[in-house]
Amino acid sequence: MTQEASTTETSPVEIRPLSVHIGAEIAGLDIAAPLPEATVVAIRNALLRWKVVFFRNQNLDHESHVRFARRFGRPTPGHVVFGGDALYPEIYSVAKHRAANDGKDPVRRSWTDWHTDITAAVNPPAASILRGVTVPPYGGDTLWTNLAAAYERLSPTLRGFLDGLRAVHRFNAAAEATPAEDYAKRTGEHDLVAQHPLVTVHPETGERVLYVSPDFVKSIVGLAPRESQALLEMLWEHAVQTEFTVRFKWEPGSVAFWDNRATAHLAPNDIFATDFDRQFYRVTLAGDIPVGVDGRPSSALSGAPIPAL
Repeated sequence: MTQEASTTETSPVEIRPLSVHIGAEIAGLDIAAPLPEATVVAIRNALLRWKVVFFRNQNLDHESHVRFARRFGRPTPGHVVFGGDALYPEIYSVAKHRAANDGKDPVRRSWTDWHTDITAAVNPPAASILRGVTVPPYGGDTLWTNLAAAYERLSPTLRGFLDGLRAVHRFNAAAEATPAEDYAKRTGEHDLVAQHPLVTVHPETGERVLYVSPDFVKSIVGLAPRESQALLEMLWEHAVQTEFTVRFKWEPGSVAFWDNRATAHLAPNDIFATDFDRQFYRVTLAGDIPVGVDGRPSSALSGAPIPAL
C-alpha cells in the first residue's frame, strides 16, 4: 500500500492512502489527548487532500469528541432540525433504526441514499466527525465519494455548461421526523430549502466541486422538469462511480472525519438484514455559504441558516 508520512516536532503523523482519489488513515495519534498545533495542521492538510480521513483504536467520549472537533472549527447543534444530546448539544446519535418493510420501498438506483449533509441549508456543514461505539462484526460500512474528482472527469464542454447552473436543495423535516422544538421556534417552519450553484468552489483548496447531493437536490433552475431530471440522474450516476469512492469498514473506536464541502457519503442498508446493533455519534462543524464559479453565493429559499455553538 502506498504510504505518505510526515512528522511534526512533537508527534508523528503517518498518512496511509486507501484509494487513488479519496480516503486515508492517519496512524500514531491519540485524538482524545491534547494535540500540538502542528499536528492539527497536518490533519487538516490530510483532510483537504484526501477528503475523508480515518483514525483507528480511539477512546473518545462525548466530551473529548467535542474537544477534538473544536480544534478544527465551531460545532453546530447535533442536528439542525432534530437536535442533539441533552448534556452535549453538539453530539448527534446515529443509531440503527429498525423499520418494518411494508413493500413500498422506492425504486433504488445506484445513487439512492447518497448525500452531502444538510445541503438544503444555505450554509451546509463544512465537515463531520463520526465515531463508532457499537459496531457490527460485519456489515454497516460507510462509503464516500470525491465530488471534486467527479467534476474533473467530466468533459470540458459539459463542465462549462454546468458551471453556470444552480439547483434547488430541499429537506422536508415534517416528512422525516418531528423537528426539535428550538428549530421550530427559530424558523417558524419545518422545511429547509436553498438554491446552490451546481458547481461550487471549495473555499480552501479552490477546487471545483460537483455539488449534486442526490438526497437533497430536487431540480436545476431554468431547465424543464424532464431536462432537469435527466441531467441530474446522469450526474448522480457519474458522481458515485467506484473510481471516485472509498469504502470504510468500521471497528470499535474508529473515527471518520470528512470534508462535507467536497464529498457525498452513503451508509448501505445491509445492516437492516442482520440482528446486529449499530451506535455511532457525530459532531458537525459549521460551514460558510457556498460560492459558484461566477462568484455568486447560495441563497436561502426557506428556513434559517445553521447556527454554530
